[in-house]
Amino acid sequence: MINFYEIIGLVAAIITTASFLPQVFKTYKTKDTSGLSLTMYLTFFVGIVLWLIYGIHLKSLPMILANSITAILSLFLIIMKLKYK
Repeated sequence: MINFYEIIGLVAAIITTASFLPQVFKTYKTKDTSGLSLTMYLTFFVGIVLWLIYGIHLKSLPMILANSITAILSLFLIIMKLKYK
């Protein structure tokens, strides 16, 4: 059974992950990556992967879901940045 704090975690995961989507869609649509910092996204990606590992260790569904999706989205932006320099 999911407790109150797991629900809060899931809502937070949905909101924070969803906040990342406009940047991904805009970059995909325009192919313009001039406003993206490769260093920032590489650092962010490493941090997200570490949070994912931590979430797996804790068996925290919100952390696992949010960080898995965000890692994929940030990796996509890194690939786009490298592809459309």
